[in-house]
Amino acid sequence: MRVSELIEMLKDQPPDAEVELAVVAPIVDDDDDDITVDRYTVEGMLPWRDEDEEGNEEDVVIWLVGGEDDDVEAFLDAIEHHDDE
Repeated sequence: MRVSELIEMLKDQPPDAEVELAVVAPIVDDDDDDITVDRYTVEGMLPWRDEDEEGNEEDVVIWLVGGEDDDVEAFLDAIEHHDDE
């Protein structure tokens, strides 16, 4: 999805509506019809480029970051320290 597509999808939504990321988990057991959805608020965003790929600015992807508060904080701290190197 492109940023412009995300903006287009959200433009008609109430500006004060909460944004969540819903992660649909795969069905583990073929006999089970239940679908599991983990919901997380979006805590931030992170422009990302794979270090082992050469390319230009268009190769940047935007990660919407969410999860358990402690995990998000640890992840963002790790990324920040990695960028400092």
